[in-house]
Parts: sequence; C-alpha cells; structure tokens
Amino acid sequence: ICIPSVDFFSSAASFMMSAENAALDFSHSGKVSRCYEEYSSSSSSTSRAAGMNGNGPSKLVDPLEDPVPGLGTYEDFNTIDWVREKSKDRDRHREITKKSRQSTVALLHSVSDAFSGWLLMLLVGLMSGALAGGIDIAAHWLTDMKDGVCLIGFWFNHEHCCWTSNETTFQERDRCPQWQSWGELITGTSEGAFAYVVNYLMYILWALLFSFLAVILVRAFAPYACGSGIPEIKTILSGFIIRGYLGKWTLIIKTITLVLAVSSGLSLGKEGPLVHVACCCANILCHLFTKYRKNEAKRREVLSAAAAVGVSVAFGAPIGGVLFSLEEVSYYFPLKTLWRSFFAALVAAFTLRSINPFGNSRLVLFYVEFHAPWHLVELAPFILLGIFGGLWGALFIRANIAWCKIRKSTRLGHYPVIEVLVVAALTALVAYPNSYTRMSGAELISELFNDCSLLDSSQLCGYKQVQPSPPSSSVGNSLADRPAGEGLYTALWQLALALVFKMMITVITFGMKVPSGLFIPSMAVGAIAGRLLGVGMEQLAYYNHDSFIFKGWCSPGADCITPGLYAMVGAAACLGGVTRMTVSLVVIMFELTGGLEYIVPLMAATMTSKWVADAFGREGIYEAHIRLNGYPFLEPKEEFDHSSLAVDVMRPRRSDPALAVLTQDGMTVGEVEALVESTHYSGFPVVVSPESQRLVGFVLRRDLLISIDNARKRQEGVVSASTVVFTEHALAQAADAPPPLRLRGIMDLSPFTVTDHTPMDITVDIFRKLGLRQCLVTHNGRLLGIITKKDILKHMAQIANRDPDSILFN
Repeated sequence: ICIPSVDFFSSAASFMMSAENAALDFSHSGKVSRCYEEYSSSSSSTSRAAGMNGNGPSKLVDPLEDPVPGLGTYEDFNTIDWVREKSKDRDRHREITKKSRQSTVALLHSVSDAFSGWLLMLLVGLMSGALAGGIDIAAHWLTDMKDGVCLIGFWFNHEHCCWTSNETTFQERDRCPQWQSWGELITGTSEGAFAYVVNYLMYILWALLFSFLAVILVRAFAPYACGSGIPEIKTILSGFIIRGYLGKWTLIIKTITLVLAVSSGLSLGKEGPLVHVACCCANILCHLFTKYRKNEAKRREVLSAAAAVGVSVAFGAPIGGVLFSLEEVSYYFPLKTLWRSFFAALVAAFTLRSINPFGNSRLVLFYVEFHAPWHLVELAPFILLGIFGGLWGALFIRANIAWCKIRKSTRLGHYPVIEVLVVAALTALVAYPNSYTRMSGAELISELFNDCSLLDSSQLCGYKQVQPSPPSSSVGNSLADRPAGEGLYTALWQLALALVFKMMITVITFGMKVPSGLFIPSMAVGAIAGRLLGVGMEQLAYYNHDSFIFKGWCSPGADCITPGLYAMVGAAACLGGVTRMTVSLVVIMFELTGGLEYIVPLMAATMTSKWVADAFGREGIYEAHIRLNGYPFLEPKEEFDHSSLAVDVMRPRRSDPALAVLTQDGMTVGEVEALVESTHYSGFPVVVSPESQRLVGFVLRRDLLISIDNARKRQEGVVSASTVVFTEHALAQAADAPPPLRLRGIMDLSPFTVTDHTPMDITVDIFRKLGLRQCLVTHNGRLLGIITKKDILKHMAQIANRDPDSILFN
C-alpha cells in the first residue's frame, strides 16, 4: 500500500514531508516569507542524507533504552508534535521528582528546575525592557535629526537640547538657540524661502538615508527581520518551526533597522515589531535552560509570555499585553503561562520605567488625563466612530492584501530596495509641508489626544477668546467650550489632508522589506477622524446648547465635549477594525490614558468596529497575511460548519495510490530504506501485516532514517537483510540470519485515530485543541487513511471557494 502524495507542509501539528523537497520548495517558493521570497534559509534541511547522519552512541540496541542524538527533533519548516512534547516533559518531571526523594543534590536540582521558568521570565523582561528603552531613545534622536542638530551635543534630541536653556518662551517652548535647524545652520537664518527649501531637502535626504540603511541591512544580514512579525509568531506559536526567525541575527538587525525605519518617517510603527524583538530575546534565553532548549512545546509557552512582554514595553500596558497574548497571538495558553506572562510583563514595564526613555517619568509617550465626564448622548458619535473604524479596517485589509499580491506576482517584488526608497521619498515629499504628517506617529497621536488647557499653545487649541467662565463651570485645568478660531480651522484642514494621506500611504507601506508595525498608523488614522468629529461636536454643542439634545447637561460656559476623548475612541476603533482585537485593545487604551471612566465609550466603539468589519470578512490583518503567505495555521476563531466526514477528507482518495505502511516484523532494513527512498512523506503507519491492516503505531521518517543510519555505523551485524522489528520481542530466526534491528522505541504506540464516520467539525476541533501532527482514520480497527492539517486547510479552502493550492508553500 502507498501513502498518497501529501505536499511539503501539513499542519500546525504535523504533515508528511520530504526532506529533499523541503529544501527545494523553500528555496524556490514564492511564499517563503512576506519579507524575502527569494531568500533561501541556510539553516534549512539540505538533503535526506544530511538528516540521516547521527552522532550516536557506540552501539544501538533499542532507541528507547539507548537514545540516539537527533531522535525526537524536528527539521526546519516542520511542525512539532504537541502530544509527544508534553509527554516528554511529563516523563522528565516525573523522573526529577522521583530522584528528589533520594538525595539532597537531587532535591536542589528539582527546586532549581521548578524555579528556572520564573528566572527565565525575569531575564526576558529585563532584556526586552532594556532593548525597548534603547529603541525609543534612538528613534526619537534620529527622528529629530531630520529637522536639525543640537550645538551643545549632537547626541541630544530636540527636547533634551532645550531642557537646560533659559531662553525659551511660552509660545515657542520648542525653540532655543542651542538647537538649530539645517536651514539655519547652512544659510544662517531660520526665515525665508531658501531656508525652507534647505530644511525640506535635508528632511528628504535623511529619510532616504535611514530607509536605505534599513532595507539594505535587512536584505544582507537578516531577511526575517522585515515586517511586523506577528503573523509568523502566531504560526510559530501554533507549533510550526522557522529556524532563524527568532535567532540572534534577526534580533540584532531588527533592533537596528526598526530604529532606522521609524526614524525615516515611513507610515509604520514599532509596536508590532517589538513583539518580534521580545520573542527573539525569549528564544535566545531559552537556550540557557535545558528544560526549554530540548522541548519545543515548553519553549512556546515562554514565547507566549514574550509576546505579552512585547506589547507591555510597546505601550506601557502590562495587563493589556497579557490579554493581547491570550486573545490575539497564543495558540496554547495554560494558567501557568498566564501567571508567568504577568510577571514578565511587570518586569519589562518596570525596566522601561527605570530607563525613562520619554523623559516624562511615564511608560508611554501619549499619556493623557481627561477631566470632563462623558454623557449618554455622546454614545451616538462614539458608535459612529466604531462604524468608521470597521469600514476602514475592512477596506485597509483588502487593499493591503491586494497590493501585497501585486508585489508578489510582478517584478515589483524583485526590487525591494527601490520600492522602499520610492515610498520613503514619496512619503517625505508629501509629508513635510503638513506639520501633522511631518511629525512622527506617536507625536501626532499625543497631539490629537491632548485636552486643550490654559498652558497649551497648540494650533488645535486655536479657539477665540471669550469672557471667562465662572470658576465652578470648569474642572481642573480644562477650559470651557469656545468658538473655533482661525488657527483651529487651519489645523482642521491640515488634519483632513493628513487623514487622506495616512489612509493611502499606509496601504503600500505595510509589508515592505523593512520592520513595520501597524498599531501606530492605524491609531493615527482613527485619532485624526476622532479629533475632527470631536471638534465638530464641540462646536455643535457651543452654538446649540439650548437644543433638546444638549439642554440639561451642557450649559453655556461649561466644558461639555472633550475632542481628545473622541480621538482616543477613534484610535481604538480603527485599530480594532484592522486587527479585530477587543478586550485587550480596551485594556491597552485605558492603561494608556489612565481613564477608567471611559471604558464604556471604548467598549462601544471597539465592538461596533469589530461587528462592522466582520460583516465584510472575519479575518484580521494578521490572519490575512498568514493566509497570503500560505503558513500552516488553523485559525481558532474560524468556524467549520460543513457536514463532511473524515472519510471525505482523508488520503488516499479514490484515484490516489494506496497508503504506504510498515509492518511490525515482516520487513528488512533494505525494504524499509527502499520504501523511504521511493516516497517523500514525514511518517509511516505501522500495521500488523499487509493483509490485516490492524494499526500498531506510527513512525516519523526522520527518526526512522537516523536510527537506521546510526545502526549501520555503530551496531555490528546490521545489514540490508536484517529484519526491522517494532514488537517488544523479536521472532525466532535462523541461526545464520543477521541480528534484527529493534525500533519499537521510536514508534508512537498511541497515535490519534478517528473513525471514518467522525464529523469533520469534531476532527478540526481535535486538531486545534491538541495540536496534532496527523490523525489516522480507521474502520473497525483497520487502517483506512490519514488526515494531515494540510488536508484540513485545503478542504476548508475548497468550502470557502478559494484555491486549495494556495495553502502552504507553493
């Protein structure tokens, strides 16, 4: 019997794969990574022969009793066996507990083993927090360098340069003699057309230099360092292996190029890539602890916690980070991981706060506090912002995926450096004349969240002066609603143009070959829309305070409407529409602002945004990019409502060759090697005999090859005529027969099976919840076929009228 042809990948738990085809398909794949389609991993499996070479012990009797190095490990672009990894960890823990009762040394080893997880979380939090603080400081400095230089020390950014100056004024507190723009430095004056042109050109030149360095470093040293990283991390956390994606070179290059990409002024953020940076830190530190180095499932628990750390240092929101990991990223999130994620996020936030990268003793750049309460009538505009966020999210996902498909299918994808330089030049050229697009995304959001007070000189606070209100009518440092002045009208026009520009440029920027996050650009779009609506509501309330809508709660001279609150709600709505986050997004937003009383507006806008966006498609941007790149990922949120059975999805199909199997004691080493050589599958069922087809177990191709190759080199008497035995006791043989090769130790004695009439919705749930590599299909104990995750993904694609061949690498 022969197994049907099952392509390269199969599941977030397992699939049948050829080692030869693995390297070949990856090298020539159009979907290796969103980063570099032409990139061929140096760490990928090179050939079957290389996979066979084992440095085992001097004699192989039984792999169970005399283990061979390499057994139980996984090749690149394969999927881990969650069940086997968890079983290995339970056996290891049971052995340590048993030994701890026998001696003091063993007891101390047991205690250190239990404590190692918490120590690892401490190190991950410290390292991630330190890197995030460095990234924030460096990005702020390089961003300001596009505008000018500090004369008392070039390493000072604009704000730090003017801190010690005694010559600043209230109206121009960002101006001081110690800081000079490039136009002032070159022409000797800060006024006039020539100085403006010089500043304009220098802004573009710095933007091109930073973006060029970013894309060149990524292309030359770490192709995996591009993009957001969250789609790939979701896939890795589901059990997939992408060697090098969380390696030291990726960490170094991503840290450097993230600073350069953000400083170039491209419409991207550093929040998503910081999740990737934190996961790289966790993966590297895992190698210090045997428990995590040798167990892929345990390592993924640490990576789940690291994802929480990434959001914690990105937004200064530890609780929101834990919820983000639970809701959006993690595939397997036990209660123990929840506690450790909380601890790691706390350590990371404390480390970032100690570094104080923003110089304001806060964790975030746009921390605001609103003083005026919101009113029930305002739920209508908040829901309107939710509708806008949902529409924008659905539109952005479709437009961005369409653009990425164009990039992949045309010559544009072959020139990543030119693409980045063109987009950077276009962004700088259009952004500079408008002060709201010229500033960084975080500064823009901070400006839009700001609640105008007596101490503000911002253009957004350009209201007309009116008679002062009674002391009791205002709260804290806030001012009463006032009529809009010329400065505010100018700012609104600039914001409207900035909104259109941000919406368009973000579509083509996300997915380029530089580190690029989506949180800040999405929040900026929503914050602009929210601020525009908030000012409109404020003016409506000011001129119509006697109407039935405002009467009773908005009296003349009162602070009724807070435009900054609308900006905050709009930012949450647009980010929710793009990513489909809900609970974690609301928590992140109120951690950012410190406004617990604004949870209801945030919840209303976020849920409305999700409902509206889901009406056009249930996929968020990360799931869409996972599908675009063909990663073997079973989305837990996706419903399977078809009435098919396991027999309809399993292989072999009617027209396929029969299933290739091994017999438990009737095949020689030569026959097994011939079967492996003639097929390209990652595993083989073991049956009693070809006639009975009674299932005994399942053997992985890699383990089989390593064991046979090791036996030929290390064990005397093993030749092609030797019998391969998967039973506990070998059968009697002739006196002159070569010794048998016992391989029962590498066989999975309890492979997961379903009957041929098991509904596929149940089968899909089994794959999701247990993270299976494959599932065998039986009928009355007889083996009929096999279902891999690739088969399920192809089946689901057919149901959704998508091309099944788009699943996994082409």
